[in-house]
Amino acid sequence: MATVLDPAGAPAADERRPASRTRSTTPGGRRRHVPPLLAISPFYVLFAVFGAFPIVFSVYLSFQDWDGIGDMRFVGFRQYGWLLQDSVFWHSVLNTFEIWFLSTVPMLFLALVLAFLLHSQVRFTGVYRVAYFIPNVTSMVAMTVVFGSVFAQAGLANAVLRAIGVDGIGWLSSEWGIKSSVSLMIIWRWVGYNALIFLAGLQAIPTEHFEAARVDGANSRQTLFRVVLPQLRPVVLFAAVTSTINGLQIFTESQVLFQSTDVGTTGGPGQEGMTIVLYLWQKAFKEHQFGYGAAMGWVLFAIIAIFTVINWRLVAGSDDDRRSGIAGLLRRKGARHGR
Repeated sequence: MATVLDPAGAPAADERRPASRTRSTTPGGRRRHVPPLLAISPFYVLFAVFGAFPIVFSVYLSFQDWDGIGDMRFVGFRQYGWLLQDSVFWHSVLNTFEIWFLSTVPMLFLALVLAFLLHSQVRFTGVYRVAYFIPNVTSMVAMTVVFGSVFAQAGLANAVLRAIGVDGIGWLSSEWGIKSSVSLMIIWRWVGYNALIFLAGLQAIPTEHFEAARVDGANSRQTLFRVVLPQLRPVVLFAAVTSTINGLQIFTESQVLFQSTDVGTTGGPGQEGMTIVLYLWQKAFKEHQFGYGAAMGWVLFAIIAIFTVINWRLVAGSDDDRRSGIAGLLRRKGARHGR
């Protein structure tokens, strides 16, 4: 078969270009993607069954009236209307916010202080890190039982107060006693975890930034607020967001702390320990109002999303401002050394 030549005597372009192979004719073809896909498929199967399906089903269930056994009855948005008129629900929302504020703000402050102490040159730092992390991996139920004994009317907490001449407090019977005891349990559990998170952020700050601050004449407070905290902003944001998510989903502390009394499912006397998740559990799994519980869960999701955005706005700030502040310190350090 004769080869078609162009005017210059070379083979035509169509003749020079080798025939391209389609994906299906490439050696191995699509079959080479099968082993990696099969290797990761268990995760997607488990996520679809135990993650995606429950989420989608809970949305559908929030529009149904269902006791878990009988037929479902479509009620539309009436579940959410009933929720907005439920005084106990709004009381649980207020309790959750108060406990969250009493626990999260002191916990993040104490975690930052512990991180600075661990970042300094102290002996046995590794031992302290393990000790601070132990509460986070301790069984929450066991921890709540122990704290219930500590905060009892004749418990260790009141014994210490009486020893210093202060009358005992009704930790498990008064409004702020209940909220304070639950908040202290949350602080005890999460302060060490967040301290290690802050410590990792501190260790990522270059030492030259601290040297530049010292050369510029900054004291410890100025170094903290002008050098450390601006560079810890992403870490603080992570800790604030995760603490908010965990704090708005308080359940075990209130449920176990009062389960030995006749108000074990209502959060203690006056329902002062009733949280959103505890009320959700009571309605869904004690009173078998699963549609109502699903609607409550999605309202809680909206609340957490709003608080996450607020935390992001408050803590995130501008990276350009942070970089410009650090760059100014470094320039002044170089000027002091004649560079």
